[in-house]
Formats: sequence, C-alpha cells, structure tokens
Amino acid sequence: MAIPEFHRMLLERHSIRKYTEKPLPADDVKLILEAALLSPSSKSVRPWQFVVAEDKAVLEKLSTCKKTGAVSLKTAVMAVVVVAEPEKSDMYVEDASVAALMMQLQAEALGIGSCWVQIAGRYGADDEPAQELVQQCLGIPENLPVICIITFGYKNEVRKPVDPEKLLWEKVHIGQWRNEQ
Repeated sequence: MAIPEFHRMLLERHSIRKYTEKPLPADDVKLILEAALLSPSSKSVRPWQFVVAEDKAVLEKLSTCKKTGAVSLKTAVMAVVVVAEPEKSDMYVEDASVAALMMQLQAEALGIGSCWVQIAGRYGADDEPAQELVQQCLGIPENLPVICIITFGYKNEVRKPVDPEKLLWEKVHIGQWRNEQ
C-alpha cells in the first residue's frame, strides 16, 4: 500500500532549529496564519490571538526569554507568538495549542520548517516567567497568557524521516487499558 501524502509529511516533519536567511513569501505567510485562523476550537469560540514577529532584533531578544529551548528564534525569519484569551473559554490552552500545530502542519506542507517554543510555565535566566519577557517585548497585555512561540524558516538542517517500525504501539490501548509487560 502506498503511503498517503499527508502521512508521509507526518513521518518527515521534525522540529527545525536552524534556518536559512531566505525570506518567506508573503503568500506562504498568509497561508500559515490562515491555518491558525481555521483551526477548530471548543464551541467555535476561538480564544486565541497571534503576534507575528519578523524583525531580527526582536527575534534575538525573544530568544533570551528562557534558559534553554528558544535557540530556534535566533535563526528564524519569522515567529508567531500564540496568545490565549482565558476569559473566552476554559479550553483556551488546548484551543491555542491546536492553532499552533495547524500552523506547523501548514508550514511543513509548504516546505517550511518550524519549531514549537514552549512559553507557558517556563522561566528565563533570572527566574522571571518567560511569558513576562515576551509580553513586555511585544506589548501583549498581562491578562493574556502566552502559550508558545512557533518559529518558521527554510530548513538549514537535514533530519531523517521517522521509521514507522519504531513507533511505540505499546502506548495504544484498544477497548480498555492494558498493563502488558
């Protein structure tokens, strides 16, 4: 059986932390943002907002928001900060996360790399919440939590596709939970 195109994309998609300096076409950026806006949300409330950052100085500053794990911001040509609106839905974290993933899948379909940079619950070098640095840097109101930042750019690293034979099928339980050794 031939592997469907979408499944092949899932096998080939990886978090990319090194990007070329080549700018992203405006039409591709629009499609990536449109994917976020099209994402499903609980009761169609859409409790998210997005801040697009393309300025190199801003991306460099954002790369310092956490002790580790924000290195992809240094070489990204664009980042989208995913902000939640808790007053709109009790499912704001999940809904914002789905929107972030939709952007990553759209980027991959366009041949653009991406990486999730977790912000919620993370801290910078001085133990200041990473979210506060991001909010200050981009003028995001304090009452709107930053869930993550997704970095984007053309890939400057090669990663092998996932080997389907190495998938952890023991983590799938059919019908009921089974503790098998």
